[in-house]
Amino acid sequence: MIHIKRAVYAGSFDPVTNGHLDVIKRASMILDEVIVGVFVNTNKTQSFSPEERVILLKEVTKDIPNVKVESFSGLLVEFMHSKECNLIIRGLRAISDFEYELQIALTNRDIDKNIETIFLMTSSQYCYLSSSIVKEIARFGGNIDDFVPEPIRKKVIEKLLIKKVIE
Repeated sequence: MIHIKRAVYAGSFDPVTNGHLDVIKRASMILDEVIVGVFVNTNKTQSFSPEERVILLKEVTKDIPNVKVESFSGLLVEFMHSKECNLIIRGLRAISDFEYELQIALTNRDIDKNIETIFLMTSSQYCYLSSSIVKEIARFGGNIDDFVPEPIRKKVIEKLLIKKVIE
């Protein structure tokens, strides 16, 4: 039996949602350590800086002792090497997620044959949820109580409503 000690759950988390937190909590129950890696996705316009996203994630995971939050830039595989880690955790919501995540997992494995990816299915109440949806609702003053962890709701609303005024 192989015992996995550490894995990286990487994403943009702009902002962190209840779906992200669900995957983090579930991963933390099966691993000794989960490193949440915050990166800048160049294909998306970011609402929160990497530093702000790290702060938000640390706030919502502070009661999960085996979760660490760090930012990184560059290739995920290089971040994995720096953490002496060979397991990636990814959350899946739908078939469309699988197609994209499969490409990424196979690419990471081509870069380093020792890198494995494990997919966790999102809990059913979050299967439709994305950071983009949360941002859209918040920008228009909608209720995001069911979508974002309670400790950061106010910060998310303030950030996005201010951004809307500026736009």
